[in-house]
Amino acid sequence: MRKVLTLLITAAALTACTGLRELSNEVSAYSLWPADRKPATYTFERLPSQEANAQQQQLLEDAAHRAMERAGFTLAADPKAADVSVTLGARVSPNEPSPFDNPFWWRGGLYVHRHYHGRPFYRTGFAFSGAWPYYDTPTYEREVAMLIRDGKSGQPLYETRVTNDGYSASINSLLGAMFEAGLKDFPHGGATPHRVVTQINS
Repeated sequence: MRKVLTLLITAAALTACTGLRELSNEVSAYSLWPADRKPATYTFERLPSQEANAQQQQLLEDAAHRAMERAGFTLAADPKAADVSVTLGARVSPNEPSPFDNPFWWRGGLYVHRHYHGRPFYRTGFAFSGAWPYYDTPTYEREVAMLIRDGKSGQPLYETRVTNDGYSASINSLLGAMFEAGLKDFPHGGATPHRVVTQINS
C-alpha cells in the first residue's frame, strides 16, 4: 500500500511539473504559401536595426531553429542559395491596468478615489486599513513575430505573430515555445487569433 501511495504521489508531482512547463499562446498567421511547395532550406535575414543588436538577434535565431526544423525546413549551408529567408522579432510590453480590473480596494469606504491617465475616477469595492498602500500587480504582453520570404523574389509567403501574458517581463526562456506555436499550423494561415499550447524547452 505504501509503494502504491508513493507511486501515486510521484505521478502527481510529475504531472504538476509537466503542467507548469506548458505555455498558452494566442497565434495569428497569414499565408500565401503555394499548396504544391514543400519546405526546403532557409536562412535568417536581419534588418539593419537588428544587426546593431546582434547578440539579442542571435538569441532569437537560436530559439527559432527547432521550430523551423519541425516545420520541415533545413538551415542552408550557403545563405545566398537558401529557398526562403526568415526575419524574426520579439518584444515585451507592460499591460496598462484598467481602472476596473480589480474589485478589491484599500481605504476610502465604498467609493475609492484614484487617478487613471491623469483623470480621477471612482469605483466600488472593499475597504481595507488606511495604513496599507494599494498596489496593482503588473502584467506583461510577450510577443514574437516571424516573416518568411521567398529567397529569390523576396515575396512574403508566411507571417505569424504569437502573444501571451504573464507576471514576468522575461521572454528568453519562452522564445522556443513561442516560435513553435507560430509554426504549429504551417503552411496554413488563420488571421483570427487562436490558442496554441506548446511545451517550454529546458
